[in-house]
Amino acid sequence: MQKTTRLGAAALSAVLALGLAACGGGSTTTPTSSGAPAAGGATGEFNGALTAVVNPSDKKGGILKLANAGDWDSLDPGDTYYGYSWNFIRLYGRSLVMFKSAPGKTGNELTPDLAEGLGTPSDDAKTWTYKLKAGVKFEDGTPVTSKDVKYGVERSFDKEVFPDGYTYFNDFLNWPKDYKGAYKSPDANTDSAIETPDDQTIVFHLKQPLSNFDYFAQLPATIPVPKAKDTGAKYKEHVIATGPYKFDKNEIGKGFTLVRNDQWDPATDPNRKALPDGYDVATNVNADDIDNRVLAGDLDVDVTGTGVQPAALGRILPDPAVKAGTDNPTGTRLWYTSINGNVPPLDNLECRKAVEYAADKTALQTAWGGEFAGGQIATSLLPPSIPGHEDFNTWVPGADNKGDVTKAKEALTACGQPNGFETNISYRAERPKEKAAAEALQQSLGRVGIKLTLKPFPQTDYFALYAGKPGYAKDNKLGLAMNGWQSDWPDGFGFLQQIVDSRVIRETGGSSNVSVRDPEVDKLIDQAMEQTDPNSRNGIWTQIDKKVMDDAYILPNVWAKALLVRSKNATNVFVNDAYGMYDYLGMGVK
Repeated sequence: MQKTTRLGAAALSAVLALGLAACGGGSTTTPTSSGAPAAGGATGEFNGALTAVVNPSDKKGGILKLANAGDWDSLDPGDTYYGYSWNFIRLYGRSLVMFKSAPGKTGNELTPDLAEGLGTPSDDAKTWTYKLKAGVKFEDGTPVTSKDVKYGVERSFDKEVFPDGYTYFNDFLNWPKDYKGAYKSPDANTDSAIETPDDQTIVFHLKQPLSNFDYFAQLPATIPVPKAKDTGAKYKEHVIATGPYKFDKNEIGKGFTLVRNDQWDPATDPNRKALPDGYDVATNVNADDIDNRVLAGDLDVDVTGTGVQPAALGRILPDPAVKAGTDNPTGTRLWYTSINGNVPPLDNLECRKAVEYAADKTALQTAWGGEFAGGQIATSLLPPSIPGHEDFNTWVPGADNKGDVTKAKEALTACGQPNGFETNISYRAERPKEKAAAEALQQSLGRVGIKLTLKPFPQTDYFALYAGKPGYAKDNKLGLAMNGWQSDWPDGFGFLQQIVDSRVIRETGGSSNVSVRDPEVDKLIDQAMEQTDPNSRNGIWTQIDKKVMDDAYILPNVWAKALLVRSKNATNVFVNDAYGMYDYLGMGVK
């Protein structure tokens, strides 16, 4: 998950079965269909939380302790795009619909949240109507109305103020010409995009047909924002809550606490048990320290949900008793390296091919945590669980996946750099695995004369100000950028569009597409969205995957797995397939 989209004028007749994404791994426990515990789940065996609830309990009270190795991109519902943030935001914000808080495949199902039901389509799915539940209030006791939902979507339009958010609503809603968002166009009549005929009704008007708009309605931007309390870019310091918890203290860069919201009415909210009395979240904590503290029971959750660091694996895997308290979900995430064709000499295809050939994929796999906790060596973009995936390997890095030095040197000669070249590689400073992967590339590419200098940047602004800002990346020679992507929903569009469509790239920064600039890819995306036949559509996703690999704009590293450690203090622990990590909404405290 990350950043923007700007589709062309091609008619969109279907967006496919969606669901924000990760496929659960195998388990010996009995699956559940409604979040109720399976008999085996309570025993807490390895992978027990993939399909069942471990340590089920309805007991209320206690404080759940979480930590983040970096900082949030933003706590603002209009400006957040990390998967863990979408998982966590449900504690203090209510969107129109949401993914069910349940283990296994049930977690990929949508259910009404702020709305009474799922959306009602009309006008050939160009219009979608939702009725809000009565009795929902903000933390100050003010009733939530449809106008608050509309305003939340309108303010998210401004990508200068909110550079980290997605632009699905920007691109698909029928906004008036030259609309620039709630701040820059405060007097604009936006009824062509969103109508609020009464306080409980909201109607979305699209530029083109869109089946399954409900998956857009679960996005955080539909969390209501009271216009009178909006502080723009500072709103992230105190989001006005509609969920069972509200902000008590928030020190940007250090952490925050949530306490119970006494204006939350459980009668309006069957989705949330709200078991803990509060949440204590620390940010910018050393990643290895987080692992050690979770294993010791001093901390409950590594909130990013990307798995333990390599140092912890040596403690976990050899010890069956410790391993029994972990889960190893596979997901729709690709860890990869963007190869920026905007940065010479990587504007030459042959130079990009040299990077592809020289990369030691086994060293990259080790850097990400190995086959067990890192993932499967990736040969293309689409993970195996995404429709349209096809097994192919355009740039084979040797028979042993350790790099083909001969072919890399041939490519360097063809691009006019026979002795190699120098460039920089960026990574998120708070993520040891990204640093290790960058170091692995530094070593393997160095064998053919490609000299990499490592450039760490803070994860909170990684895409907004550094790797995802074209001017900065070019001026600072960020030829390579460590990157990762988890599908917004499990289909070709939900996985590929945000990282390969050149139209999502904006000079102000914030795009997850750091490197792919190919008009042919853009055309293929539009063609795919015109296809109503799933097989034809999936075939185009395959074509796009192959075209991006032919361009050598992305070096796939691994299709991700993550080893998650269950809290010794938490109840109701399970992996939600929608997020590929533990479900933060369901957890309680012993």
